[in-house]
Amino acid sequence: MTHHIIKATSNTVHLGGFSHEIESVLMIESGDTVDVETYTGYYIYDKAPPEFLTPEFVDICQNLPPERKIAGGPHLLTGPIYVREAEPGDILEVKLEAIKPSLPVGFNAIRTGWGALPHQFTQPALRFIPLDLENNVAEFPVNSGIKIPLRPFFGILGVATPETQRSSIPPGCYGGNIDNRELQAGSRVFLPIFVPGALFSIGDGHAAQGDGEVNVTAIETSMNGRIQLTIRKDLQLTAPIAETSTDIITMGFGETLDAALEQALNNMIDFLVKLTKISPEDAYVLCSLAVNFRITQVVNIPHKGVHGMLPKSVFSGEINLSLI
Repeated sequence: MTHHIIKATSNTVHLGGFSHEIESVLMIESGDTVDVETYTGYYIYDKAPPEFLTPEFVDICQNLPPERKIAGGPHLLTGPIYVREAEPGDILEVKLEAIKPSLPVGFNAIRTGWGALPHQFTQPALRFIPLDLENNVAEFPVNSGIKIPLRPFFGILGVATPETQRSSIPPGCYGGNIDNRELQAGSRVFLPIFVPGALFSIGDGHAAQGDGEVNVTAIETSMNGRIQLTIRKDLQLTAPIAETSTDIITMGFGETLDAALEQALNNMIDFLVKLTKISPEDAYVLCSLAVNFRITQVVNIPHKGVHGMLPKSVFSGEINLSLI
């Protein structure tokens, strides 16, 4: 196993989405670990305070090569990372070993026409929010006494697909803009692979977010992390699935919350049938009795997200994901 480091520069990040045509920035073996640096705020950097503007971030915003820009999304992503021997049909296991904000400030933006209440909050608004990294909280509004615990995670974890231009805004079977706040350090995400090498990219750091991400953004900030990428040829998945210390998480994405819930539910039923060999009907009942379905996000047009959380404590022994 080898450890690698990727610094975010104009040669190692890309903007706007995923494409198998974007040149990879690192080639690794399955099981290698990578320290990754990510930046966010490409479209608001000219409005940002000095503490948000590292020289490297400014250079990216001013000098990102055209070939590393994809139309569609506002996100800066670090990568792609090419994993040797990864083939379509395999699964990429992404272990999130460490996640930490790199700046003492983040931002939240309301965008006209976006969010859960676009007709009620019609004016754009940009707020920069100080982060108390020593005490791991953010006070919002400032001097209000309301303190939000920081629970940093990466909003976007995804692989490339055969499409040459895939926006970074919607999530899908490839991962992408999942925006699931449960994916903290220590969790694992499993993504279907669609192209040789997987071509994994990461970004969209969130210092804190509520389920739903209702006004379009979380506390967006630049984020550093350590990940381990492993090719799993023993798993059969058609949609992302995740594991935390306490839960198995299935995901569903759809143009409505009903459609997203149905997909997350069917994915959980399929998981339970494969894992435990119980009948689909029994799995359906078990979902009603023990699985918590939550709104992941409602703002990543055109796909809203729902995730189902199955407590691992309901099983008498360890869960062997290789059985699915």
